[in-house]
Amino acid sequence: MKHQLVRMAFAFILAGAVTARANAVLDWNAIAAQTILAGPHPGATIILDFAVVQAAVHDAVQAYDRRFEAYATDIQGAAGSPVAAVASAARDVLVNRFPAQSNAVQVIYLAYLAAHGLAENDPGVLVGQQAASGLIALRADDGSFPNPPPPAFVGVNVPGMWRPTPPSFAPMSFAWAGDVTCFTLLSATQFRADPPPALTGSHYAKDYKEVKALGSSNSTARTPEQTQLARFWNDNFIAQWNRVLGGVADVYLDDMGDTARLFALAWLATADAFITTWETKKHYNSWRPITAIQEGDNDGNRKTIGDVTWQPLAITPSYPDQSSGANSITGSITRMLKLFFGTDHVTFTVTSSNPLANPNSRTYKRFSQAANEVVDARVYQGIHFRFADTAGRTQGRQVADWVFENALRPLDGDEHCHGHQDDDDEPED
Repeated sequence: MKHQLVRMAFAFILAGAVTARANAVLDWNAIAAQTILAGPHPGATIILDFAVVQAAVHDAVQAYDRRFEAYATDIQGAAGSPVAAVASAARDVLVNRFPAQSNAVQVIYLAYLAAHGLAENDPGVLVGQQAASGLIALRADDGSFPNPPPPAFVGVNVPGMWRPTPPSFAPMSFAWAGDVTCFTLLSATQFRADPPPALTGSHYAKDYKEVKALGSSNSTARTPEQTQLARFWNDNFIAQWNRVLGGVADVYLDDMGDTARLFALAWLATADAFITTWETKKHYNSWRPITAIQEGDNDGNRKTIGDVTWQPLAITPSYPDQSSGANSITGSITRMLKLFFGTDHVTFTVTSSNPLANPNSRTYKRFSQAANEVVDARVYQGIHFRFADTAGRTQGRQVADWVFENALRPLDGDEHCHGHQDDDDEPED
């Protein structure tokens, strides 16, 4: 394992993760992403790792920049290179959270310093260590990745309620996530979504019929374009949106302080959106379309017709429906991007690593355009009711608003550091 990790480290270097580019924040976000994605933390829980890394990097940069509030540690008298500080902060957090990968991370770190002509005892290294230690201490007992894990959560076998779904019939994944200490919110219930519509009502029946027709694995109602949209967004959402953040920062930002703040704001908001969404999921415990449609004749609604053979286009994740985690993630990041740049009207590109995505790159002219696509995509995949998608998007946006107003604020009181803050509405459809 040790030799595999070192080889992986050199592969990172040869792939260009260590370069002489001007923005160390972008470099170490890429290094962190490769480390986190190769680590043992499951599914969406890697959002927590991104948040801790990027908050530490922000605090390291602000030790020099002094334009924005620190998140955990206000470091005074910073000396040496801010590049060394960024590298040291990210390195220390990654080693702390992924000890099995510490050798690989250390190899990258030393190569990075050498590539930038920096000594291992550059004073900036101490600045980064201070930033990292502040985050590590703050999150030491936050309830994440509990060992031993809590008892498995398997829902309840009654109409409307979630229970394990095929093909794995696994208990709820990381059911502990809703109990993790929030990064900025007052509590995980602060932005709990509204309950799903009544099982016997017309709203439920409408969304039931939609996902049954458009989300089926052998749907004749879903268009080829809708199928491709479903496949494009059937990817690792966290990796996908981290690529977006890196691309947007690379194109539109030329300052380390702004870049560090964007990454920190985005991942702090997304981490809290993830926590509050998982609290919502466990609280309502609402069933997924695959269960609902197969049990449709037993739900008490005369407008829903069951089909015991129905299967979704995509595999249903192992957790309840209300509300959608993918839409909460997307809603938080796209809203934060709008708030950060002061407008929804920004051109950016999203890529998909799904081999069935054709094309595997899509360009948007509004942040909200992508957010609204994800609502549709989860319906076309057959894994969410539309009401769960829109609830998740709303949750993500509410959390991003809170984070932007309450964290990493400009020290000079200028709330809008990236141009005019427009009042354009984000279209909901």
